[in-house]
Amino acid sequence: MTFDANAIRALAPGTLCSLDGRVAVVTGAAGGIGRWLAAGLGAAGARVVLTDLEGTPLDEVRDALADARIDSASLPADLGSADAPERIVGGALERFGRIDILVNCAAVNRRMPILEMDPDTWDFVTGIDLKAPYFLSQAAAREMRGAGGGAIVNVSSINFTYGLEHISVYGPAKAGLSQLTRVMALEWADDGIRANAIAPGYMSTPLAAPIWAHPDRSRWILNRVPMKRPGLPAELAGLCVLLASDAGSFITGQTFIADGGFMAGGRWFTPDS
Repeated sequence: MTFDANAIRALAPGTLCSLDGRVAVVTGAAGGIGRWLAAGLGAAGARVVLTDLEGTPLDEVRDALADARIDSASLPADLGSADAPERIVGGALERFGRIDILVNCAAVNRRMPILEMDPDTWDFVTGIDLKAPYFLSQAAAREMRGAGGGAIVNVSSINFTYGLEHISVYGPAKAGLSQLTRVMALEWADDGIRANAIAPGYMSTPLAAPIWAHPDRSRWILNRVPMKRPGLPAELAGLCVLLASDAGSFITGQTFIADGGFMAGGRWFTPDS
């Protein structure tokens, strides 16, 4: 690369992070995190395919994006269904003609002791949290490789590396997703496809509302987060845009923790911890 005025101008954030002309598919797009990731990608110029379960407020998200002049389409789909990858990829191609970015954000969790876990619950959680992104990424990558490449962003969790009681399925599934991200990066680099993951910490989302409403649990968390507050889903959008855009063109195979410092280490014991 020549160090000249044109190369320097290309480093402007509006150019480096631009997603103009690209198409992104976001799963779990009606959820607390997914909608903000979709919004961030759209604000950077991408056209967005929003997918989530039937009955979720997908159309509300689509309408909000439209108010922000973001072109999007809602595509209800059950990721637990074997034909979901084909339906989602096919729907995206029918609507926008290409797929450049895939964000695997949909996830479920069931908290219970290991001794109470049953095979059906195990299959349900791992099916959505690991199997679904595996095969949806496979289907999307087949399209991306023929079009010159793309970017996959998997939404993992700090539980991919931080053990927590009663999280015996969700945690291993997210660890598997982060490992899958590495293998995607290795296998698809020659096709111009990058794969990375975001591992959020404790976030302020509707699904996490019961945690924050519980005085002891919320105090336990906040005493361990140096920033002393939950994360906001919108605060993950910038990282997602980085990983999806040319700003992250040499980044692949990584899991980025966004947790307000939770995983940085511990502080000295205090009586209310």
